[in-house]
Amino acid sequence: MTLSFFDQFMSPTYLGIPLMAVALTLPWVLYPTPSARWLNNRFLALQGWFINRFTQQLLLPLSLGGHKWAALLTSLMIFLITINMLGLLPYTFTPTTQLSLNLGLAVPLWLATVLIGMRNQPTHALGHLLPEGTPGPLIPVLIIIETISLFIRPLALGVRLTANLTAGHLLIQLIATAAFVLLPLMPVVAILTSTVLVLLTLLEVAVAMIQAYVFVLLLSLYLQENV
Repeated sequence: MTLSFFDQFMSPTYLGIPLMAVALTLPWVLYPTPSARWLNNRFLALQGWFINRFTQQLLLPLSLGGHKWAALLTSLMIFLITINMLGLLPYTFTPTTQLSLNLGLAVPLWLATVLIGMRNQPTHALGHLLPEGTPGPLIPVLIIIETISLFIRPLALGVRLTANLTAGHLLIQLIATAAFVLLPLMPVVAILTSTVLVLLTLLEVAVAMIQAYVFVLLLSLYLQENV
């Protein structure tokens, strides 16, 4: 039976039951629950330090009204990093390679930022659709263009995350297959290919973290425009 390279992106099932819910629940099981004690172990201290530093960095460009989103954005960042990193392990599935999941995260959060802007400052929110000083004949065209660009934002968020992770997984599988095939034929070339594979895997670890950060950072910038 010949498998396609894209079979790794199919949603796994067991006895006809999709396992997407299990893949989405697993990250939260890996993190320990902080205790009420004054002293915690090193892992909890490191986890708390990372969350505090990231939250401070994330809230720097946001006004006080956007600080209410701190818990949501930080939790989303940790969630995306965890499932992206777990997807690099052998015999695992990466939920964020599914465009439906990424759009399911991007569209409601983007829509929430737009609705907040429409509720708090409708004049300023609608003012983004028409730059100041626009000539009269260009006003209808610019309004259409800005409206389209506004509705493309959640699609760009989901597609960016999906495309980067999918491309990385495909490259890893292609190079790993090439190294496996070349090993009995040209061992030296196979070793060089394996070295490239290790470097690419390290790059994918960085991409998994960076793409999660970019996803949350863009959401915070959209929020700042509407707060």
